[in-house]
Amino acid sequence: MSSYPAPAAPVAPVAPAAPGIAPDRFKQAFRRHPAGVVVLTADAGHGPIGFTATSLSSLSLDPPLVSFGIGTTTSSWPHIERARTAVVNFLGAEQRGLATTFATSGIDRFAAPTRWRRLPEGEPVLDGVAGWLRLEIEQLVPAGDHRVVIARVVDARLDEGRGPLLFHDGTYHTLRAPALPADH
Repeated sequence: MSSYPAPAAPVAPVAPAAPGIAPDRFKQAFRRHPAGVVVLTADAGHGPIGFTATSLSSLSLDPPLVSFGIGTTTSSWPHIERARTAVVNFLGAEQRGLATTFATSGIDRFAAPTRWRRLPEGEPVLDGVAGWLRLEIEQLVPAGDHRVVIARVVDARLDEGRGPLLFHDGTYHTLRAPALPADH
């Protein structure tokens, strides 16, 4: 009885990388796109975490859903991955310092001078923000080196009449607050 080696399993061809623009060119394109600035906060049971983001989008009105992106190499990702809830903190025009604090790596972002408290359900929320949305996280969708978080809005507080903080071309910008009606 002769012994022949078993035929090798067919090897799937390696697909070439999907075409796309270079990362630097991609960044340049989005530097020209103004975006609102928020700080996302959460606590998955290991203390509060938070990070500055410009990727917040409204996704659905019924049910009320939002989405945001988070890099899987960030220090906040493991916490968001385990969190069941989160808070979107809308930053006002005067809160550039808060945006910078929550965009800085390697620091305790919740230490003084940051002022914050917990909502009745336990989520960290920043004091003095232009508004906030309390979220229940529903899905984490893989998207390259990020995850898209899809969450249901379950509560909100808004401070009418404050201008938003925007990010454009690598710097923070502001818009004047809209005039409120006389009967407000």
